[in-house]
Amino acid sequence: MKDLAAQLDDRKARHLYRRRRVVAGPQGPEATVDGRRCLTFCSNDYLGLANDSQVVQAFRDAVTEYGVGSGAAHLVTGHSAAHHALEEELAAFVGRPRALLFSTGYMANLGVAGALLDHHDRLFEDRYNHASLLDAARYSGARLVRYGHGDSGDLERRLGAAGGAGALVSSDGVFSMDGDLAPVRALAELARRHGATLMIDDAHGLGVLGEHGGGLLEQQSLGVEDVPILVGTLGKAFGTFGAFVAGSEALIETLIQQARTYVYTTAPPPAVAQATRASLRLVQQDGWRRERLRSLVARFREGASQLGLALTASTTPIQPLRVGDAARALALSDALLEQGVLISAIRPPTVPAGTARLRITLSAAHQESHVDRLLDALDGAGANRLAG
Repeated sequence: MKDLAAQLDDRKARHLYRRRRVVAGPQGPEATVDGRRCLTFCSNDYLGLANDSQVVQAFRDAVTEYGVGSGAAHLVTGHSAAHHALEEELAAFVGRPRALLFSTGYMANLGVAGALLDHHDRLFEDRYNHASLLDAARYSGARLVRYGHGDSGDLERRLGAAGGAGALVSSDGVFSMDGDLAPVRALAELARRHGATLMIDDAHGLGVLGEHGGGLLEQQSLGVEDVPILVGTLGKAFGTFGAFVAGSEALIETLIQQARTYVYTTAPPPAVAQATRASLRLVQQDGWRRERLRSLVARFREGASQLGLALTASTTPIQPLRVGDAARALALSDALLEQGVLISAIRPPTVPAGTARLRITLSAAHQESHVDRLLDALDGAGANRLAG
């Protein structure tokens, strides 16, 4: 085994050491972090549902009915009526025959790849895919072929050279560190032309994009025939916990039989499923949350432009401010914290070397005054100079 202490010292020297912060109280635009009251802009609670009164009440009621734990795996005695109802409602929400709950998005991605692929197969992935998708390739044993970020032309060349028949093409829908969108329509056409199957992980699009919150696929009017495998998470815009895979009857039954990350783990608490059913209803009914979010994003981007801050071309709640150097990213994050604003510095290996950044995220729970305070703090911290 390697010298662990020496490795940790090396990470600290390169400004790549990660530290956990302790949050007291519920998620929200303001929180007590490490004993200090802060305005936060680094949560994935995009619609402000993590502490919504209706979602909280649904959880409380379900704890009374179901208790606090599921007791077993889904295939033993852990699959409750709450889980089953949520799966049916999620399938209807995304317009697919079936949906299957997983404990996390990470487990969902590993489960799909492990159940469907082996060392004889090829898996084509966007170079900026989430770590869970990349690890899914390693877990499955399939040959991983990475194409240029958002570059459907590069994917076409690689599919043609390798022979795409029977292969899986996998991409984030909304890329978690850049906030940009995958060219899903082009990917679907390429997969169809080369006999491959397309899988989209829309973790950061569901709830946020589309008229009814159906995500990037709703926004682009793409169905199950275009994207046979859809993965979504419930701990972001839905404000709860867990994940799901949606697709055909055959896909879901295959995952129930063969996805080891589904078969061999305890089911999530039924109360979480009931809370998610409440948040799912709010996602669909409360269009004002998405409208408010779009308005706040536009306000922030306009203010950032006036400050001379160069943001990436993102229209989503993920608004990265690239700094480049890890030490400078940490310095800017610390300077903001001194003004009572918490934004985490994102550094390698989460992002490529030389692209360290502040990953600024907005929520429908934020107020316009919060955005203005953020802009003032960025100005006061010298963000334009540090990010230059």
